[in-house]
Amino acid sequence: MIDWYQSEGKALKTLSPGAKSEMSDSEIINLALVMDCLPFPGETQFIGFIRANYRQWFPQLLTQSQFNRRLRKLEQMIETLRRKWVRQLGGENANSFIIDTKPIPVMGYRRSKRHSDFHGSADYGYYAARKMKYFGYKLVMISTLKGLPIAYELVPANVDERQAVEGVLETVRNSDIYGDKGFIGQGWQQQMTSSTGNKIWTIHRDNQHHQPYTRVKRLIAKVRQRIEGVFHEIQNTGRNPERLLNKTVRGLSTHMAGKIASHTLRLLLRDRFAIDVLTFQFVTPV
Repeated sequence: MIDWYQSEGKALKTLSPGAKSEMSDSEIINLALVMDCLPFPGETQFIGFIRANYRQWFPQLLTQSQFNRRLRKLEQMIETLRRKWVRQLGGENANSFIIDTKPIPVMGYRRSKRHSDFHGSADYGYYAARKMKYFGYKLVMISTLKGLPIAYELVPANVDERQAVEGVLETVRNSDIYGDKGFIGQGWQQQMTSSTGNKIWTIHRDNQHHQPYTRVKRLIAKVRQRIEGVFHEIQNTGRNPERLLNKTVRGLSTHMAGKIASHTLRLLLRDRFAIDVLTFQFVTPV
């Protein structure tokens, strides 16, 4: 991490006025990645844990509010680092991907949104799989068949599934994309093929006349389990993205960047060292 920061990350930093902080950007990013591996509900508890147990490693540890402000300025640097890990894991060489969405609530459903930073950005939505009404966003993600996130985006919760994924579909070309029934639509699928070269595969509804071959149905069902596994690990490791309790759009975006980067790092460690950093057990490399 420090080596990458010195060779590449430091060049991404924008100069800001004021006294130079004694805690480095690389230390901030390290803590952000570790934070998602520990089950603390928020930054305050996490920073308190580090201060009480690992202060010797971070002698210039900031307060929670200072840490939060610094972290928000490093969002793009974290995403750049994550993309480097994706390349190291061969993600750019894949030609088959899974796409799906997940609800990200940000405020109580009935709470007034007028004076919130999310007003005009987030919206009301419905997640059919859990029969859940919520106010917030959809996390849209495209991953390899091995569960490696390639690209992701937060869109308002009321955006149609097909429209929501168009942005991340632009990140890959001439590939097979597997999704659920929310991405059915012959006209839309043809449009995506025409603009990106990507072929969209879905399990058709029972009342549709044209049905895919049995082997295609089995393949789609299999890869659907994999994307569910990705979302399950993201949701149940460290801070739950449905309970981040952010007060601003920027704060939510930064914490989501850290969460996806931390997940990608875990995949890299499993692949390179065959060890699961959550259980400290040796595993079969992905």
